[in-house]
Formats: sequence, C-alpha cells, structure tokens
Amino acid sequence: MAREDTIDQRPQEARPPAVLQVIPSLVSGGVERGTIEVAAALVAAGWTAYVASAGGPMERELTRAGAKHITLPLATKNPIGIRRNARALVDVIRRCRIDIVHARSRAPAWSAFRAAKKTRRRFVTTFHNAYDATAPLKHWYNSVMARGERVIAISDFVADHVANAYGVGPDRLRTIPRGVDMKLFDPSRVTGQRVADLAAQWRVPDGFAVVMLPGRLTRWKGGLDFIEAMARLERRDVCCLLVGAEQRSGFRKELETAIERHGLGGQFRIIEDCRDIVGAYGLADVVISASTDPEGFGRTIVEAQAMGRPVIATDHGGARETVIPGSTGWLVPPGDSAALATAIDHALRLDPVSRDALGFRARAHIAQGFTREAMCARTIDVYEELLFPEAQAMPADEPLAIPA
Repeated sequence: MAREDTIDQRPQEARPPAVLQVIPSLVSGGVERGTIEVAAALVAAGWTAYVASAGGPMERELTRAGAKHITLPLATKNPIGIRRNARALVDVIRRCRIDIVHARSRAPAWSAFRAAKKTRRRFVTTFHNAYDATAPLKHWYNSVMARGERVIAISDFVADHVANAYGVGPDRLRTIPRGVDMKLFDPSRVTGQRVADLAAQWRVPDGFAVVMLPGRLTRWKGGLDFIEAMARLERRDVCCLLVGAEQRSGFRKELETAIERHGLGGQFRIIEDCRDIVGAYGLADVVISASTDPEGFGRTIVEAQAMGRPVIATDHGGARETVIPGSTGWLVPPGDSAALATAIDHALRLDPVSRDALGFRARAHIAQGFTREAMCARTIDVYEELLFPEAQAMPADEPLAIPA
C-alpha cells in the first residue's frame, strides 16, 4: 500500500478534521444549497471544508463561507469519466488530507466511493429522494448511495425506502431533515416596497390574490394540475405564478398551451428567472406543491411555512412530515385537480385572524423541527460518530475534547 494511505487514517492532533463533499455541480437547487450550508457550518466549527463539483454560480457562496472548491467534471455518468474522476479524487484526498468523503448524488458517488476505498477514508452518503429501484441495473446503479458507513436520509419517507429497498439497517442509517435559514426566511424582513416591486415586475394586478407554485418547470411538479384546478375554481380575481426554470425543453410551451386552452392567459405568469424567492413568498397569499410523484422532502413547502404562508401540498412523500393538515396547511391527493381547487378556495377565503394564526403556527412548526442549524449540527454529529468513536462511549457528563 502507498505510504500516504497508511499515515493519515485519522484526524491528526495538530490539524482540524477535513470533509470533502461531492456533488455534480453548483448551479442551483436544494442539494447544492444544503451542501454549502454544511460546508459553512464546518468552517464555523473549526473544521476544514471542501466541495468537489463541476462548478457553477454558487461557487461564490461557497468561497464566502470559507470553504474551498475543487473543479472536476463530476456530473458525468460515463464509466470512463467516473474512473477518471475517481483517480482525481484520490489525489485530492491525499493532497488535502481529507478525513471524510461525503457523496450527495449517484454519479459522483461512484467516483467518491472508489476514491474513499482506495485511500481508506470514511465514506458518507445522503439519499435526497427515493430512487426508482425496480429495474435490476437501476437498482445496482443506485446502490452506491447505500454503501456509506453512514447513510443519511432527508426524511422518514426516504429512510423507509433506503431500509426496505437496500437493506440499510439502523446501525448505519440516520434521518436528518433538510433545514431552513429562519433568519433569511423571515416575513418580518420583507418590506411592503419589496413586495410591491415584485408585483410590478411580474404584472400582478392590484387587488388580486396570489397563488404560487415554486419549482422547476417539469411535468412531475404538477403545473398542469395547478392550471386545471384554477380552471375549475373559476375565480378571476387570482393571479397565479409558476416560478422556476424550465428543466426540459418544450414543457413551458405545453404549460402555455394549457393556460390558453382554459382561457387563463390573463391570470397566469411563468417566472423562470426569480432572483428573490423570499420576496416571492412574501407576495404570495397561498403556496402550493402539486407534485405528482412523491418529494423526498419538499423544500419549497417548508420555506413557505417559515414565511408564515398557507400551504397546500400533495399527500405523499416528505410533505406528510412537514405539513400539519388543518393546522399549518392542507394535503390533497396527487393528480386530483378538483381537490386542489377546493383547497385553494378554502385558503383564499381565510379571514385575517385565521390567516395570521395559521401563519404563526406554520412558522413555529418549522422553527421546532426543520432549521438549518439543526440540520448542520446533526450532520456534523454523523461525521464525529466516524472520526471520534471513542467519544460516543463517554459518559454523558464527560466533556468531549475536539482537536484544535
């Protein structure tokens, strides 16, 4: 075995532990956001944080957090590219003295798994959804995410899938829900002028209620069901916002065709370039998630509750864990545009007192169980389980000594 694989198997007393998170890119999305948040928390805790990816606009946020980025073409699914990336990651691990390799996506995970095994570093994975495991080849491809010494699931829904489909037991499986930055998603920080500016930019008519569906423009996010629900509702005093970038070419045109077919051209706006999602939540009277397939977690519906907004989500996946029906929002059957229309109508008819009370409950609910701080702290706890196993056996009142 090469010398560098034998001298650095554990965090050394003279240096802080180093974690390398591996993802496809840093363009946009919840996985990328969580990666940056964990990296920032590691730096704040005195650790060293690296992220390897193909790069993107979010690199700047990572750098501002004090973490370091390593550019590699990790989005590739080509077997030759995966092997090449594995060799590059071996070099990174040795050169940067990485202690933990944390993979957050399947294609990069194959490279990361090989590199961690080659260098004998601790390997952690995160399941961000319940991946389809019916086809044997697909099951094998997905299985790399179940090979971590610790496997993190972002909801109980995902954890059940990981346990049942891949046989990961409680000794390795940890459930850590996604977290929201409660200081950023704070309705008291959104001024009336900020909301008015967005309303003017997006041509929201004065006096209209606003119903928003945030999420990438892809079929399974339920945009067509939303349009059908508004056609059933037959209210002309509502402005509807589809906020998110097009994921597959041509689907925006399909949405526009459905809007015109139902005569709703004056009510719908498709916003692909939203640079102020917090302000958008502040503008919305109701926020919906109409996903036809189960969401592993459902970040937008949690962010909206943190903003004190009434939410409506489809009754499956992670939404069952984040929405309290009748208290912080409503759950409706997936694909049921009639039920969605009824729920939207009910939410829009809330009187001001009931609406404020619901918003207060929703924000308190998210603050109790779904904060960024809790997510990051629990993730670092997982790292410490692997790096400092002797500390896990200490009596509860014995202080933990972390290397400086």
